[in-house]
Amino acid sequence: MVSQFVSPHAVPLLGDMGFNFPEGTHAIGRLDIDSEGLLILTTDKRVTRSLFLASKPHLRTYLVMVQNEITAATFQQLKEGIPIKIKKGEMYIAKPASIEIIKNPNQLSPFALDRREVFPHTWLLITLTEGKFRQVRKMVLAARHRCIRLIRLSISGINLGDLKPGEVREMDENTFYSLLGIGSFSAIDNQ
Repeated sequence: MVSQFVSPHAVPLLGDMGFNFPEGTHAIGRLDIDSEGLLILTTDKRVTRSLFLASKPHLRTYLVMVQNEITAATFQQLKEGIPIKIKKGEMYIAKPASIEIIKNPNQLSPFALDRREVFPHTWLLITLTEGKFRQVRKMVLAARHRCIRLIRLSISGINLGDLKPGEVREMDENTFYSLLGIGSFSAIDNQ
């Protein structure tokens, strides 16, 4: 599904999940239609600004299945930073905060294995502090590997865990802000 509530296109949307989302709910760090995993929804618009425009970077971790086996040289290239095109064709050096090859992805996500496992592939665990549009896909493509699956496992301290596709887990504000490492806005607003 598309990680939004309204679209001019005939695509599955968040509102189609059958969950009664509060008025004003929006996604933080959306996932494209080809990606899966953790999606944070909130009614507090200040959270996006605090997470993505703050001086302290917030980590986002992805489990990524790429076509074919990655060589040591390609892995090193990804680790050191690889040029990708971003807005208006501008080049950007995309460097992960961390990257590793994963031999058993099911230990990180019970939903990682599927029928595509019969083809030669490599699983990577990539953590970023920045989030350029489709950055992970662009990084692996620049390294001459096609992204087969992309599963977001976490944003800061909020983890996907065993949450199944289409499931919603609600949490109280204090826990939410604490896990994201942004503090309570009520404390900020009262200053």
